[in-house]
Amino acid sequence: MPRPRPTTAETCAVDLFWLPLGAGGWCVRLNGRVYEACAAARDRRARRDLYHAALEVRTSRGRFTVEMAPIRDALGSTRGVVGEGPVGSRYAGRLRLFRYEIRRWRDGVIPDLDAAVGGRRTVTTSCDRAARVLAAVPEVPRLVWGRDEAGVHDMWNSNSLIAWLLTRAGIDAQALEPPAGGRAPGWQAGIDVALRLAPQPADVPSAANPHAPPGERGLRARGGE
Repeated sequence: MPRPRPTTAETCAVDLFWLPLGAGGWCVRLNGRVYEACAAARDRRARRDLYHAALEVRTSRGRFTVEMAPIRDALGSTRGVVGEGPVGSRYAGRLRLFRYEIRRWRDGVIPDLDAAVGGRRTVTTSCDRAARVLAAVPEVPRLVWGRDEAGVHDMWNSNSLIAWLLTRAGIDAQALEPPAGGRAPGWQAGIDVALRLAPQPADVPSAANPHAPPGERGLRARGGE
């Protein structure tokens, strides 16, 4: 099981974890398999494993876990919840059962972290970018989970949250891929929404700089965004 790393004033990092969808529950796993079977049949391709992304962020402020998850109870403040959004439809989202929560949890835990495929993947050790990720969490759009409200041809979900945060922090989320043979629905939606709604940070390496560090290459320019 990936263990939390110690945090000191000199240690900063953003670590990405790829968790198999439904690793901790048969219901989510079953629904995911049904969804992927339908998507594969529609696209005329082989079925692939589905993944759910989560982050662990370390800065001088401490260690934080960042994730989107179903609302368990009314004690969100104990899990570092900074926002909520609807699941399925805004109308259904009036009920707690159909709402998700966005966590920025100091010393928090990520359920089923021991199931992460490939373990921890450090995407940056920049203290500035790690701080940007944490600062942006409350600003994540509260779009409807499972829908394409933004019109980017990809649904909004937990993967969108992570991709949105990395993109806003100046990390090339486009270059980060799930384990071989898998896919992460919603990942592209997070990237596209982040690039559409916010300007690219001025200090992000551009495509003209081929010496940008691996995992932090400049975001690709996109016409009309």
